[in-house]
Amino acid sequence: MKRVLVILLAIAVLVSPLAPAFAQSSTFDKIKQSGVLVIGTRTGSPPFAYINKNNEWVGFSIDLVEQLIVPAVSKDVGRPVKLEKKESTPPTRIPLLNSNQVDLIAGTMTDTAERRQSVDFSYTFFLTGAQFLVKKGSPIHGLNDIAGKRIAAQQGSTNAKIIREKMPTAQLREFPDQPAAFQALVQGQVDAYTNDGIQLAGLKSKTPNPNDWEVVGDFFSEEPYGMAMRKGDAKFKQAVDAALKQGFESGKYFEIYDKWFGPKGELPYPMSPQVKAYLLKQIGK
Repeated sequence: MKRVLVILLAIAVLVSPLAPAFAQSSTFDKIKQSGVLVIGTRTGSPPFAYINKNNEWVGFSIDLVEQLIVPAVSKDVGRPVKLEKKESTPPTRIPLLNSNQVDLIAGTMTDTAERRQSVDFSYTFFLTGAQFLVKKGSPIHGLNDIAGKRIAAQQGSTNAKIIREKMPTAQLREFPDQPAAFQALVQGQVDAYTNDGIQLAGLKSKTPNPNDWEVVGDFFSEEPYGMAMRKGDAKFKQAVDAALKQGFESGKYFEIYDKWFGPKGELPYPMSPQVKAYLLKQIGK
């Protein structure tokens, strides 16, 4: 009897560490059961994702999910899927994803080698670079002008990391989100706010007096935006990539881009031939 108990205890010890792995369901299983795809996105990053004057959660990133990702996921799980949005910021988005509170990060998240250690990324859906937002007439015109200056950035952003590495004499001050960083700039607590150029252009366009502000400097980083997913869920990543690829090939992606960034869009920002070639090269075009 004692020998039987020893054997049973040994089996229990061997099996118990594996139990969580077997209990872990895939993203598709979670969506199939709930009928909901939960994305982490932004409330204050126009035109990618923000709350508009009608209190609607809208944006380029959200349109990509609604028009490309949701139909593909619905087809794969065999039932109509609803979209649920949750606020995510640079410090919270990976924890939200890895704790299963969201299934996909769809905002303005740069695909980096460091982040790929924790999450998987989709194809790049937007390419930009870091710049500065300053008051018109500021002596700051680019990276070489910020030594000793007070520079705002978002917590956990690639921009903050690059400032530390490339200009350690700058006084870097990190804020939880874009509105807080911009408010510090408005109040004179900082001399400039660094973020991806397209986000700064979007922020400027939404201010009460856009002509009071300037986006300055050459890109001092390359910022390829991707949609982040839990690491190792190959089937879900394949579905997201396939949806984006279909959007590139059919032209639907470029229609959505034109809606937000075309001549009559929320923020006119024509796509350069180089950026278009970069996007299409991902899918072998």
